[in-house]
Amino acid sequence: MLNALPNKFRAWLFRPRIEHGAIMLTQRRIFIIPTRQGFTLVFVLVVMLLGDINYNLSLGYVLTFLLTMMAVMSMLHAFRNLAHLEIRAGRTEPVFCGETAQFMLHFNNPGRLSRYQLCLVQAGESFWKNTHAPLQFDAPAGQDTEVAFPLRATRRGWLQTGRLRLYTEFPLGLFYCWSYLHFDTRCLVYPKPLGDAVLPAGTAPDGTGMRNMAGDEDFSGLRKYTAGDALPRIDWKAYARERGLQVKQFSTPLGEELRLDYADTPDRNTEEKLARMTRWVLDAEAQGLHYGLCLPNGELPSNSGIAHRDQCLRRIALFNLDSETR
Repeated sequence: MLNALPNKFRAWLFRPRIEHGAIMLTQRRIFIIPTRQGFTLVFVLVVMLLGDINYNLSLGYVLTFLLTMMAVMSMLHAFRNLAHLEIRAGRTEPVFCGETAQFMLHFNNPGRLSRYQLCLVQAGESFWKNTHAPLQFDAPAGQDTEVAFPLRATRRGWLQTGRLRLYTEFPLGLFYCWSYLHFDTRCLVYPKPLGDAVLPAGTAPDGTGMRNMAGDEDFSGLRKYTAGDALPRIDWKAYARERGLQVKQFSTPLGEELRLDYADTPDRNTEEKLARMTRWVLDAEAQGLHYGLCLPNGELPSNSGIAHRDQCLRRIALFNLDSETR
């Protein structure tokens, strides 16, 4: 029971929970401690005060208390640099494995004073030494500042930022002022597509991957006039050359209908199979083909378009993951 008390106190103090919507940095959310330079200054001030008392130095008292007041004002400015900032999470676009996800965060500064040297890192980083370079930015007065927090995607599925630490050492670097942010935002990570993967055979009878049907897009030739043909379709230039009445024909190319089946992949490893299927989806969409997706846990009917591509990639990215239904 005694061992659990520190964890309960830490949970009460730092509020380690996932939050929704906008966050306002109030006094209870902001923490402040001296930096290494701050602790050094405190030690120097104590030594100066002892010397002033021992030698009864009037000007020494003035200098000591002047530096102390400067340190106190530095602490107040560091606190003011974070206080009353309103923060909310924005939309994060999906990425492929190996790429860097950009988590969009909006920092609204409603006050009339700008906020300088704000830094953002993951909460696991050390207070005094960051493994990765922090994201540093300013928040102008009366403006909403959009900040993209980069996070490398190392595996497919959902990528979350976890707890973030927003901190500042402004203005003199004597105090470390920080607050924790933990939003419910996440980014979908698609498998990294294979560099080259031949599409499976489709249903087009000529094997070219394209079929034509009557339409209004591309000119495909002339034919003899028959009763009922529309007058605008008649080739009047050919009629003027005494070639008789001929009608222009048009066709619309239709994409080949492909079945992208998990069972058709030659790979043995699941991740390699999914990487090949990701390449198939991207290539089929780039060629304007109609394609359907078949996975062991479900199928998607044949279709085309950006929305269908994203739906297929989502099913591939979440295949056999516990978070698929979330």
